[in-house]
Order: sequence, then structure tokens, then C-alpha cells
Amino acid sequence: MKPEQISARETLDSELQELRWFCVRTKPKHEHIAAARLCQNLSLEVFNPRLRMERSTRRGLVRTAEPLFPCYVFVRCQLAERLNDIRYVTGVSSLVHFGEQIPAVPDVVINELRECFDTEDLLPVEERYRPGDEVRVTQGAFLGFHAIVLRVLPARRRVQILLEMLGRSTLVEVSRDMIAADNESLADLVPSLAA
Repeated sequence: MKPEQISARETLDSELQELRWFCVRTKPKHEHIAAARLCQNLSLEVFNPRLRMERSTRRGLVRTAEPLFPCYVFVRCQLAERLNDIRYVTGVSSLVHFGEQIPAVPDVVINELRECFDTEDLLPVEERYRPGDEVRVTQGAFLGFHAIVLRVLPARRRVQILLEMLGRSTLVEVSRDMIAADNESLADLVPSLAA
């Protein structure tokens, strides 16, 4: 083995001995399970930022807790000691890695996220509709119709939409809970995080 390879390997081994944050990939919809098991079974510090969301469904308005990073949680540990333990925790798929290297997440990144998300209350996020947004009706007589938002009436929690029906455009006023954005993403719902 060349001297350069030895020093690189020693550096990597010393980094794995330090208490650092790592990103764990979870199975789909298992973030909360993996986070709980990592805490309970391995007594590790876990950070799983979540948002409180309201979604319109066929059953009506449903409030849910959604992960900020679907399929990912952060864990703080000495990776050299806990690598195999973490891999076999219920809900964990793998650790985020690039080839054979498992990168650490800088403390400053976790600290900034914690400023926003590390409270007992989940950070609320509401869908925001603006005139011109394309939406679909999720319940009621117009279920399945696609429409364009004309006007938002926040005081009454209603929205005026323009439906294409029977070959002509029709103005309809519906409850905000009866529509959903056609192509909503987390970045659309939380623009400050996307910046």
C-alpha cells in the first residue's frame, strides 16, 4: 500500500470515529418508524423534520404530518461503531453513500434546519392558490374536473374557479377544501425553503 493511500484511509477512519450527522435513507413512508427505532433500540440522536399539512381528499380535508425530506432522516453517531446496527434497523433502507464513501452532513446544516423544525409543534404549511393556478376538483358535483383559479376568498375559505363544461367556461365558487393543485410539490408549498 502506498503512503498516500494509508494517510487517506487513516483520515477516513478518524472521521468515522467522530460523533457526526449522517443521512439515512428509509423505506417509503417509514421515516417515523426508522426514527423511532433508531432512538429506542440504539439510543441515537435522530432528526426527522416534519410539516403539518392539510390536503383535500375524497373524504374531505385531512390534516397530516409529512416529512420535509421524504425517505430520509438524519442520525448522529460514531459511524465506525454503529454502521451495521443502523443498516439493520426496521424501516432503514441504507445510509446515503457515494460509492464506498458515506459523507457526513455538516453540523451547520442540521443547526439551520433545527432552528425551523426542532420544536414540539409541527411547522404548518397551507396550500396557497393564486389567480391563474390550475387545480382539480377533488369532491362534490364537479369531481375530477380541471379548472383555473380566478379569485381567492380567504375570509370565507372559498375559491372562484373557471370550469370548462358543456363546451363553455363556467364560473363556480367552491370551498377551498374541494380543490387541489394539479402539480403541487413541497417547493411550491414552502417557497422559503426552496430559495
